[in-house]
Amino acid sequence: MKKLNLTFIIAAIALYACNPNEKKSLKLETQIDSVSYSLGTFNALQLQGQGLDDINADAVGMGIEHVFNNDSALISQEIAQKILENYFKTLQQKKEAERLKKQDSLAAVAKAWIEEKVVNEQIQTTASGLQYEILVNGEGETNPTAENEVTVYYHGTLVDGTVFDSSIERGEPVSFQVNGVIPGWVEALQLMQVGDKWKLTIPGNLAYGDKGIPQAGIPPNATLVFIVELLSIQ
Repeated sequence: MKKLNLTFIIAAIALYACNPNEKKSLKLETQIDSVSYSLGTFNALQLQGQGLDDINADAVGMGIEHVFNNDSALISQEIAQKILENYFKTLQQKKEAERLKKQDSLAAVAKAWIEEKVVNEQIQTTASGLQYEILVNGEGETNPTAENEVTVYYHGTLVDGTVFDSSIERGEPVSFQVNGVIPGWVEALQLMQVGDKWKLTIPGNLAYGDKGIPQAGIPPNATLVFIVELLSIQ
């Protein structure tokens, strides 16, 4: 079980939480008062970060007060450990279910975006060897320059369909300067207008060349296929 920070919430904060009548009168008059309060706020934020927004602060305070005052505990340590293990197991299962649901939803959106094709034009080939197919015609009237920053969605694969990078699958666009990316992108982006969505086939010499990017799954001299949607020009 993941180590908990519950035991670090100190007695001063526990008393503050347990006695509503003293909440307004509690003052941080000494250094240890301030240290105690700081520990309480720090660990409360950590508990919230673990997804424990529904924790009963009064009950937490009562448990700490009983320990610090050597009072009889309402729940034994053995049973408390099992309670916490069961609770955090259930909480983790809930988080995983929510993550999978979000992942499935995002995957469906990404699939629809990747397969969208409004315009069915022939593949165009530029003098450099870059190939592009217009999937969607945008309504923009200007093209970015090499010095412009742009924001795009993209989906990148090898020619066999292996995905190596995809902002659409991450669910967020990316921004960068046009001349800061691979030559095939630099050329293509300057031909596009805002709203355009193109399928690019970029030969190795316009991509990552002889070195490739092995850590990203891109072999040397690999031809890359990108679907790119130009969202904005800054």
